[in-house]
Amino acid sequence: MTDVTLPGGNFKLADDITVNRMGYGAMQLAGPGVFGQPKDRDGAIAVLQRAVQMGVNHIDTSDFYGPHITNQIIKEALHPYPDGLTIVTKVGAKRDDTGNWLPAASPDELRQAVHDNLENLGLDVLDVVNFRIHSGEDSHGVPHGSIAEPFSVLAELQKQGLIRHLGISTATAEQVTEAQSIAPVVCVQNMYNIANRNDDALIDSLAAQGIAYVPYFPLGGFSPLQSETLNSVAQRLGTSPMGIALAWLLQRSPNILLIPGTSSVEHLEEDVAGTATQLPQDVIEELNGIAG
Repeated sequence: MTDVTLPGGNFKLADDITVNRMGYGAMQLAGPGVFGQPKDRDGAIAVLQRAVQMGVNHIDTSDFYGPHITNQIIKEALHPYPDGLTIVTKVGAKRDDTGNWLPAASPDELRQAVHDNLENLGLDVLDVVNFRIHSGEDSHGVPHGSIAEPFSVLAELQKQGLIRHLGISTATAEQVTEAQSIAPVVCVQNMYNIANRNDDALIDSLAAQGIAYVPYFPLGGFSPLQSETLNSVAQRLGTSPMGIALAWLLQRSPNILLIPGTSSVEHLEEDVAGTATQLPQDVIEELNGIAG
């Protein structure tokens, strides 16, 4: 694939994987509510192909997006995959017939999910699998409790050669530590942005260990007042609010990897351009002041 270093540079995710910090999240490629077929499948394929053309070499996905459909679109768009492309998927949830998000963390469900990802992506081994901890109530809340049993199942699949590396999603610091006692963890994927900074200490801890932190929802959970401040900064610097949010994340810590999602080539190009914005220190302090 194109050997391009995008804004923010790159990060060594594992001994055998180095990715650009600007990646792409494929969640929005399925239909409304991340369920069913997209309205424009050709457009979804075009977004993936343009992302790789621009130098994106880290794609985040899951077989429960659609379900199955997003992975099938990735395969259609990019298979056979170019050298250097890393696809990170996640397991631990499923969808019912109406699109509700349900936990799926039994040993049999996890094994099936890994095999579904392999089949729909057209792979013999998965680069990285995140165990997504699901509360069963708020699909983006962080549930508490032990994850030893499900993470051990994934560690066994790793030993079998079906998974190269493991990560964890929607996790507390304690759950990250527990997972690390079972198998090496190469990334943690949680909700985090300018306005929602509960993971500040976790990010710093992971950075000290050389472990990637992958935030999702860069504009999620903003109050109207917080959005007003973000919009004002974006207008002054001549870029989009999303561009400012992504640029702030890149400057927050060198172990942060971005996976913004879009089903539009235009928005993809805007996101990549926005990450090149260098935020002055006074702007960073202004943005830090809106944290909830």
